Amino acid sequence: MKIGFIGLGNMGMPMALNLARAGHEVRGFDVLAVPEAPLAQANSAADAARDADVVITMLPNGEILTSVAAEIIAAMQPGAVLCDCSTVDVDSARKVADQARDAGLGALDAPVSGGIAGAGGGTLTFMVGGDAESFATVSPLFDVMGQKAVHCGPSGAGQAAKICNNMILGVTMIATCEAFALADKLGLDRQKLFDVVSTSSGSSWSVNAYCPAPGVGPQSPADNGYKPGFASELMLKDLRLAQMAAESSDADTPMGELAAALYARFVEEEDGRGRDFSAMLPRFEQRHRKD
Repeated sequence: MKIGFIGLGNMGMPMALNLARAGHEVRGFDVLAVPEAPLAQANSAADAARDADVVITMLPNGEILTSVAAEIIAAMQPGAVLCDCSTVDVDSARKVADQARDAGLGALDAPVSGGIAGAGGGTLTFMVGGDAESFATVSPLFDVMGQKAVHCGPSGAGQAAKICNNMILGVTMIATCEAFALADKLGLDRQKLFDVVSTSSGSSWSVNAYCPAPGVGPQSPADNGYKPGFASELMLKDLRLAQMAAESSDADTPMGELAAALYARFVEEEDGRGRDFSAMLPRFEQRHRKD
């Protein structure tokens, strides 16, 4: 396929490179990054989108997405598909999809899970909203960039799945870190706690696959000084998106709201910025009941 790829950051660049190495013709554009070979360089976002069968965007937020979409939709050929892989608010995703459909284009919102390692290794999971025909068109590209793509429903459903998933992740990571910090104060060996919890009713991905305690469980950012696999500020972004969605849909999410407040404090008032979201564990280690 001819692919325009807009947004060549830590996630977008390896995703685009995987597509090019699989034999697709990929023109890339980013306001800061220069496309790496074998990507072709576009002069603008509109240039990347022109004559493409599929245009993929990987952008920081909904405001930037809507701005870029206004530029590229006008340049895309009828029948092409706009596939946004950014993580943005549901309302922005639906707005862009409506604009694309009005212009005779297919539209998908397809945020990802798997982080930088998944982008580089082609093992991402895509949560996809949009029409079935567009999903079928882009599915071969999802197969190159990832290990799984789930068609979650109409436009906005992909973003809804992503923010619900990451709200669970944020809440469970906080609970996991609290439990390990409590175990320390109770004199319980961390490895013993892991051995129990990982095979008991308290098990979760945060424990089993991404344990926040260094030297316990599979290799994780905790074993690398909490260098980000998934940065705390990105978790904060997703938790705030979940709260925006909860407010607009009148949903009661007290645990999600508290998780957002805790990560906001960690990132904006403490030392969480630039650290992995599992670095909540050393945070709780240093705190006391009345802090």
